[in-house]
Amino acid sequence: MNQKLKKDIDYVVENSIKAVLPDEAVTRALKNFSYGDGKVILVAAGKAAWQMAYAAKGVLKKLDGGIVITKYDHVKDKIEGIECYEAGHPVPDENSFNATKKALNMVSNLSSNDTVVFLLSGGGSALFELPLIPGEELQDITKQLLASGADIVEINTIRKRLSQVKGGRFALACAPAKVFSIVLSDIVGDPLDMIASGPAYPDYSTCEEAKDIVRKYNIKLSKQAEELIEKETPKELNNVETHITGSVRELCRAAASNCGKLGYKPIILTDELCCEAREAGSFLASIAKTKSKDNEKLALIAGGETVVHLTGQGKGGRNQELALSAATVISGNKPIAVASIGSDGTDGPTDAAGGYVDNETYLELCDKGINIHDVLMNNDAYNALKAVNGLIITGATGTNVNDVAVALIDN
Repeated sequence: MNQKLKKDIDYVVENSIKAVLPDEAVTRALKNFSYGDGKVILVAAGKAAWQMAYAAKGVLKKLDGGIVITKYDHVKDKIEGIECYEAGHPVPDENSFNATKKALNMVSNLSSNDTVVFLLSGGGSALFELPLIPGEELQDITKQLLASGADIVEINTIRKRLSQVKGGRFALACAPAKVFSIVLSDIVGDPLDMIASGPAYPDYSTCEEAKDIVRKYNIKLSKQAEELIEKETPKELNNVETHITGSVRELCRAAASNCGKLGYKPIILTDELCCEAREAGSFLASIAKTKSKDNEKLALIAGGETVVHLTGQGKGGRNQELALSAATVISGNKPIAVASIGSDGTDGPTDAAGGYVDNETYLELCDKGINIHDVLMNNDAYNALKAVNGLIITGATGTNVNDVAVALIDN
């Protein structure tokens, strides 16, 4: 392993994540919040829910109840006056359903004088869920969609129609109370109706689009689910005010700034990366290899969200696959590293945020008898990277603004 490049990557990862923590953004959004005469209820859902709720509690002058629903191991401490629950992600579980039911009970029977402060972040599609079909079937459909290679917009288009809270239905449940929604974006382009499946935003997707997705990926549905796919979601909501607080653009800019502090010339290639993870890794590595001939100290940055089409039974995530797929391309004498991480600190169903490789990784794997092609076909990037100390482990970060990949060229 190139220790200097690894040290530089660790610096960029740590400081870029710090730059996109939601605390300041939530505080800013609530600064001029109007309380009115009624109750104020806080509902926070998503991977960054605890961090967002903690920040909000420090600002809100009045709070009559609250609930946090986040991923396992993401609750850092108790928050006075707010109930905190952990639940399943990326597949919802009984804790998701039970906690969401508690949230719905909390906002039921409110008046027009009351306000729901709704703090939403990525991961909410699984964590904030009360299905209109049996929970076991929703879990199966979610697994089918995740394994199919469908992107997050396609997945959420289906999820909305099978839920009591998605696609604007949570806002309807809060009515006539006002909903003050603060959203941390984890989807390319910041489509508010798709982030966490848009519980408090009108749904712009249609039944026809949902049916096309089911056909495209051959998703198996029960008769009940098929009937729900035919029902339209709310297209207009009059009780919601929405503020978007962060996105992958900010993460890319933070990565560029931190690379610059280390003496690299940063180039943001895109903040809308949305292809197969393996293709993204290979392409980013190819650009880095070409640029390494220019004798410049460069940092190439790409933000967004890639997809993985499951072909094996291994362990890993999209960021780990992206990094590992770059290893063969950058192998050689030129000092090049490629790393990719999820800003929330988790990549797929693993404890890693992502992966790191450099120009020495390929030979290290060969020495251990590990074939990169076979590993990727089995979707087992986690164990391959672990064998060469290539896992990036941050723990839960408290934010969630998508993924960033960085290629460092140290000339």
